Amino acid sequence: MGRMNRFMRNGRSIILAYDQGLEHGPTDFDERNVDPKFVIDIANRGGYDAFACQKGIAEKYHELIEAPLLIKLNGKTKIYGKEPIAAQNCSVEKAVKLGASAVGYTIYIGSAHEHEMMKEFGRIEEEAHDAGLAVVMWIYPRGEYVKDDTAGDMVAYAARTALELGADAAKVKFTGDRESFRWVVRAAGNIPVYMAGGPKTKSEEEFLSHVSGVVESGAAGIAVGRNVWQSDDPFRTSKLLNQIIIEGKGQKEIAKTA
Repeated sequence: MGRMNRFMRNGRSIILAYDQGLEHGPTDFDERNVDPKFVIDIANRGGYDAFACQKGIAEKYHELIEAPLLIKLNGKTKIYGKEPIAAQNCSVEKAVKLGASAVGYTIYIGSAHEHEMMKEFGRIEEEAHDAGLAVVMWIYPRGEYVKDDTAGDMVAYAARTALELGADAAKVKFTGDRESFRWVVRAAGNIPVYMAGGPKTKSEEEFLSHVSGVVESGAAGIAVGRNVWQSDDPFRTSKLLNQIIIEGKGQKEIAKTA
C-alpha cells in the first residue's frame, strides 16, 4: 500500500468526495449539500479516511476540515462535450501549503488528449512524491473510441494505467459484477483500487450491493460523494459503509441492525 497506508484501517478506507461542483455543476446539490460546511461535517464525523475536493473548497474552508485532505489538482466542467481533457489548476506546492496528505488527478484514457494528461501527471506525480504526498489517480475510459466505459476490459486497462504511470491508488468505475471487477483489482497490481461512487442510485440497497461487491473483489474501498451527501440520512449511510468496508460485515448482516 505504501504511501496510502496512512489512510487505511484494516487495509481499507473510505474517501468522501466533494469535487462534483466543478465537474457537474450545481445540479448535484440541494439546499443542504450546496453548502460545503454540511459535507465537511460529514467528512469529519462520518468515519472517513480522506476528504477529496478542489483547491477552492480546501482554501476557503480550511479551518473546518479535520479529515485528511486530498486535493484534486485538475478538473473540467461538463459544458464542453467533445474529447475530454482535465488540466491542472492547482500546484503540488499549493496543496502542501493547504495541508494536503494526498493529491488527486484525473486522466481520461482513450481521449484524443490522453497524452497531454499523462505528461502532466508524470510531472505532478514526481513533485508530489518528492513532497511526501500520496497520489490518487481518477481514471476513466472516455472518448470517441470508447464504446462502454464500464466494460471489464476497459476498466482493467484504466487500473493498469494507474499502476504503470506511478499512481499510489486508482479510482475507477464499477464494472457491474464482482468477477470482472476482481480482474480490475488484479490488473492494478499492488496499488489499492477504489470504486467511484457515481450518481445517486435508485435505492440504498442497490448502492450497498455494489459496495459489497467491490470489497469482495479485493478493492480497498470507495471514493463516494452523492450516494452519501444526497441521502436522507448521510450519517446513517456513512455508518453502513464503515460496517461493510472497514468492519467487513455482509449486507444481510448489517440489514438486521440498520
